Amino acid sequence: MSKKKKEAEEQTEEVMTAEETTEEAQAEEAGEKDEKEEKIKALEEEAAASKDRYMRLAAEYENYRKRTANEKLSLYDDATAKAVTELLPVADSVRMALENLKDADPEIIKGVKLISGQLEKSFEKLKIESYGKVGDDFDPNLHNAIGMVDNDELGSGKIAAVYQTGYKIGDKIIRHAMVQVTN
Repeated sequence: MSKKKKEAEEQTEEVMTAEETTEEAQAEEAGEKDEKEEKIKALEEEAAASKDRYMRLAAEYENYRKRTANEKLSLYDDATAKAVTELLPVADSVRMALENLKDADPEIIKGVKLISGQLEKSFEKLKIESYGKVGDDFDPNLHNAIGMVDNDELGSGKIAAVYQTGYKIGDKIIRHAMVQVTN
């Protein structure tokens, strides 16, 4: 019986050793699983941080692109306005010449009208608009009132006379119109 007992004890020891080994293996697997989960969590956090940085950078770039595009347009408008400011006295002279050439030779009037048309076409190409005509509503943001007059035909707050035409490019005023306003 001692041999059987010994074999039984050995088998018990083997089972216990196998169980201990299995428990140790399970503990190791659990430890490895926890490690893997921690690594996955760390990598996910790193990916989220990288995505956040990328999204912020993309938004920053988009804002920069829009800002520089607006600055380019603004620079173009400013340069155009500055150049046109130098041409406005010529446009005023041509307009006054047309108004005062009533009794002149028809060929001269025709020539001045052609020059006036060329100036208008040039201003259109540059997107320059003139404003301030008799009968328009008076707007202190666009017009400089240099006098008041009573006029029953036009009504109150209307432009009665234009002494200098106003010009603008888009919303930018190049020159305010000088007008006479009705009471």
